Amino acid sequence: MKKVEFTYPSHDGKTQIHAICWEPDEKPAAVLQISHGMVEYIDRYDEFAAFLTRQGYVVVGNDHLGHGKSVQDDSWLGYFAEKEGNKVVLRDIHRLRLMIQKRFPDVPYFILGHSMGSFLVRQYLCLHGSGLAGAIIMGTGHQPRIATAFGMALCKTMALFTGWHYRSFLVDAMAFGGYNRKFGSLKGRQWLSRNEENVAAYVKDPLCTYRFTLNGYYNLFYSIHMLSDEEILDKMPKNLPVFLVAGEDDPVGNAGKSVKKVYEQFKQLGMKDVTLKLYPQDRHEILNEVDREDVYRDIFHWMEYMRA
Repeated sequence: MKKVEFTYPSHDGKTQIHAICWEPDEKPAAVLQISHGMVEYIDRYDEFAAFLTRQGYVVVGNDHLGHGKSVQDDSWLGYFAEKEGNKVVLRDIHRLRLMIQKRFPDVPYFILGHSMGSFLVRQYLCLHGSGLAGAIIMGTGHQPRIATAFGMALCKTMALFTGWHYRSFLVDAMAFGGYNRKFGSLKGRQWLSRNEENVAAYVKDPLCTYRFTLNGYYNLFYSIHMLSDEEILDKMPKNLPVFLVAGEDDPVGNAGKSVKKVYEQFKQLGMKDVTLKLYPQDRHEILNEVDREDVYRDIFHWMEYMRA
């Protein structure tokens, strides 16, 4: 396996986006592009990428604006872009895809989005879904349109007084305040995983423990808000295979209920090949769970079936 780190220019016009490409030693069978979640970064997917490269897959992904090494300094963590941050992040995802497809033009191209990345990928499929071999939607959820509209309005109002770089405890609590309740505490990150080693590593990592800015939250809420717009959703290619995967105890997916809503939404849109799998007892980060090798194999076997 060869692991290559590189940068490319963001559509914000001033940031160099950090990315990683994991390549197998032999001729690649397919490519998987990963869109990571909120308050993390692409190198956290190293173990999963190593597994897939052993199967002959190229794996690639970038640190989104405001994440990982795609920041100018720590004050930019959790901040997307001054204008149209959601659109800029989507364009950065697409720019990476075009670069990688140019290098590997004759193999199937898959995309995976986790958590915040799942919302971005669901948007992306409506814009650029054509030509993909399939999409894995991981750790996703569903929010009523009125809730995301309120979140956007709150961020916008607060920013008038504090500026868009402000990190609000109120907005943070509104977004995540109840996630840990089921797991014995109102605080902590146990909701991420029942794998205690994973949770411990997460809370010690400065690139996983900062609070999003109002700018970041506004664009997150905007992304989810767009996913309730039927005119936008109807642009998703109906023949695109989609694999929805999540932990059965994931609060982001409301313990599977919201994931099932997304599944039904896709079916109602006329999507012809949608598969759903929930993993018992697993929480949010199923790629880091105690049964993660089962998840790895399921995703690999699904992609193999799709490219057969």
